[in-house]
Amino acid sequence: MEIPKYKIALIVGVGEGLSASLARVFAREGIKVALAARKIEKLGALCTETGARAFACNATETEEVERLFGMVEREIGTPDIVVYNASARARGAFTDLVPAEVANAIAVSAFGGFLVAQQAAQRMLPSKHGAILFTGASASVKGYPQSAPFAMGKFALRGLAQSMARELSPQGIHVAHFVIDGGIRSAARAESADKPDSMLDPDAIALSYWSVLQQPRSAWTWEVELRPWVEKF
Repeated sequence: MEIPKYKIALIVGVGEGLSASLARVFAREGIKVALAARKIEKLGALCTETGARAFACNATETEEVERLFGMVEREIGTPDIVVYNASARARGAFTDLVPAEVANAIAVSAFGGFLVAQQAAQRMLPSKHGAILFTGASASVKGYPQSAPFAMGKFALRGLAQSMARELSPQGIHVAHFVIDGGIRSAARAESADKPDSMLDPDAIALSYWSVLQQPRSAWTWEVELRPWVEKF
């Protein structure tokens, strides 16, 4: 069984949590890394640690996404792993939601995923090689109260991933969606003392992404659900 070989990864929607853990895993495996975010000022330390390059991009803007891929190609090379990790929320009682904020939440969580994935797929199809990964959430499959915009965006992203997987997998592109069903631990967000190990470790999530990337094409998965062992579902 042939394990896929990857050379260049682009992560869109980078922060200090899961995206940073993914960058470290990819760098450790000898993969060149490009990081994209609206604001890249805080990514200096991660770039130094992983050897990554950072690029500013608003993933909801078609021209900016096209420019992002052009810059990555010129400065690093054509990515054969693309991860979409951006999302946005608009919280509140349904009748009080601000339409413009709802539109933005859907645009970041779903439309940006489409724009990034389309650019990625256009570059991967000629070689019939590559992987496009989407980060979902509990809201990808469950709509919670006072969180309709997040559910709308994440449901749409999951539908995008499923449709792409059915279309592109037979053409050599591995498309996978990850349902992160639980809170992700961070420096600013840790478990309470009475609930140890009740949040997902971003490094552990990143290892699951890498495991999916190592799947031989005779046994690909399009979706993975991840949750802490104490999480109810």
